[in-house]
Amino acid sequence: MRPTRLAAALVAALTAASLAGCGTDAEPTETTESSSAPTAQFPLTIKHALGETTIEAPPERVATVAWANHEVPIALGVIPVGMSKATWGDDDGDGVLPWVEKELTDLGAQTPVLFDETDGIDFEAVADTQPDVILASYSGITQEEYDKLAKIAPVVAYPKLPWSTSLEDMIKLNSQAIGKTAEGDQLIATLDEKITAAVTAHPQIKGKSAVFSYIDAKDLSQVGFYTTHDPRPAFFEELNMTTPKVVADATVQTKEFYVTRSAENADEFADADIFIIYGDAEGKTLKTIQADKLMSKIPAFARGSVVTLVDSTPLAAAANPSPLSIDWALNDYVKLLADAVDKAA
Repeated sequence: MRPTRLAAALVAALTAASLAGCGTDAEPTETTESSSAPTAQFPLTIKHALGETTIEAPPERVATVAWANHEVPIALGVIPVGMSKATWGDDDGDGVLPWVEKELTDLGAQTPVLFDETDGIDFEAVADTQPDVILASYSGITQEEYDKLAKIAPVVAYPKLPWSTSLEDMIKLNSQAIGKTAEGDQLIATLDEKITAAVTAHPQIKGKSAVFSYIDAKDLSQVGFYTTHDPRPAFFEELNMTTPKVVADATVQTKEFYVTRSAENADEFADADIFIIYGDAEGKTLKTIQADKLMSKIPAFARGSVVTLVDSTPLAAAANPSPLSIDWALNDYVKLLADAVDKAA
């Protein structure tokens, strides 16, 4: 997935990735309690990169900002009063990704108020939902944004670096904040079983190395890729895959989730078995890359060991793993990885 945060990081270069979609007129929905009582003891304090947050009592009205945080409470049967609008990867323009829409339907719940974050956090919209807690454990909110949100309700920010929270940590932090720590742990265990099953079905990916990349077909002077601070390449470890040296080295050298290398240094990617890129359904992006005299020196491109995730489709969005997208997309995604690995044989 290439969400708004990438556009923010690369400024004008990735403006095309700005999120688009429409909202909903639904009124804020009260939190739907699951069958079990909160398992956490309140008040509780959660430490994170921007400070520490004390939540005095089990929250009844949960709001979330940024990518996918809403999926944790929804997966645990708690419907947020407001959440971020999906404007990248949305298949029908309703502002909700298909796996979230399915879960809301299964729960018989209305769509929460959708916060349009194309131009940043909509503080007024968040405040209007009158939340008791704001979940942002997977986000890139700044200290200034955090301080503004904290005037509305207690905020749970990311544990270490912006946009670098693992799926497991997102679930742990967000479930703890709403008083459902045990249920969050069970969700993690269930997802682990599903990931194991998908990997077992495609054993050829074990031990293979992958670069998760964004390459602008209009400017092939740079090879852009995500470090393992980002959940997309970090997820490969869960799939029993490995990290190429260039990605591992970059991760140690920076706190950024995305970096670039000059195409003049194409040889640095020689040990990558496969590449994952964003592109078009017709394969023009890949063909343009393969026709370039420098890019074509990267073995994975030369032999076509590439997964092209079609821009702004649900599957492209699901490549950034989240609690509800695993069921919806994991098997298809791992199959694409396996097909690319077969071409590297």
